[in-house]
Amino acid sequence: MIMRRKRRLILVIGLVALVAIAAGLTLYALRANINLFFTPSQVATGEAPHGRTIRIGGVVKEDSMARESDSLMVSFVVTDFAEDVRVRYDDILPDLFREGQGVVVIGTLDHDGRFMAQQVLAKHDENYMPPEAAEALKATGNLTGVSKASSG
Repeated sequence: MIMRRKRRLILVIGLVALVAIAAGLTLYALRANINLFFTPSQVATGEAPHGRTIRIGGVVKEDSMARESDSLMVSFVVTDFAEDVRVRYDDILPDLFREGQGVVVIGTLDHDGRFMAQQVLAKHDENYMPPEAAEALKATGNLTGVSKASSG
């Protein structure tokens, strides 16, 4: 009887330990895959983490786009009209990418303040801007040319 009770206790402790390990690994994996959203103003004030995948949203600044010769590398500035972030992207830009329009870029910020984008998401019509970017621009009082922030 004591032996049976001891086995049951060891089994329960083992199951609790396995569940705790599984929950911990799941939470770690979820935390590592979250892309936090920041505005250019938040990046300028140092709120954005360095070396971690984040999203930056705003408007592509007019006359800021520059292409490197003989490569796909392009650089442009994302602004919330209060602060700017220079973005470098080494791939084909979306067809709807334009200066003066809303954009969300996904990538990493290095310790020198340079943002290397892994993905560029452009708005898909005249009325759309990613909700996070629209809210950020509303907060700075610079939401112009966008009549609504909807998902489509």
